[in-house]
Amino acid sequence: MTSIPFPASAGVRWATADELPGLAAVEIAADGVFAQVGITFPAGTTMVEETDDPSRVLVAGDPPVGFAMFGWVDGNVHLDQLAVRPDHGRRGAGGRLVEAVCVHAASVGSAAVTLTTFRDVPWNGPWYGRRGFTVLDPAEWGPELAALVAHERDLGIELAPRVVMRRAL
Repeated sequence: MTSIPFPASAGVRWATADELPGLAAVEIAADGVFAQVGITFPAGTTMVEETDDPSRVLVAGDPPVGFAMFGWVDGNVHLDQLAVRPDHGRRGAGGRLVEAVCVHAASVGSAAVTLTTFRDVPWNGPWYGRRGFTVLDPAEWGPELAALVAHERDLGIELAPRVVMRRAL
């Protein structure tokens, strides 16, 4: 793992392998908030359960109250999942995690960070927009991003209008 040039006071750090299993509960709790806008996710494993690589996961708090999981898509860092426990929401953990992902992405040579999100859910598309992300037209998607969007649809995640967003670094 590379170090993140991010202040320790931000409370963001790399996850440990031992913490990964417990992060599923954070993701499930965060996903539960979507019920208030009529979105219920299909059954199955959480995204964080699908990785055993702590170098893809940043956490906020000790024990973690939130996490950001990322990978690479079309040559850019891609934010696969951002989750914060609802009882710790609206305290800045999500914003600190996104900023840490962007700092890390820049430090490893990524020109941008991409993500997929719900366009109209206030704590999704509009929230990322306030953090410098802009909606990408499908014509701007690379082949891996297009495949990822198709995969999300196949999984049943296209429950409300979704968009691809990008933040240049």
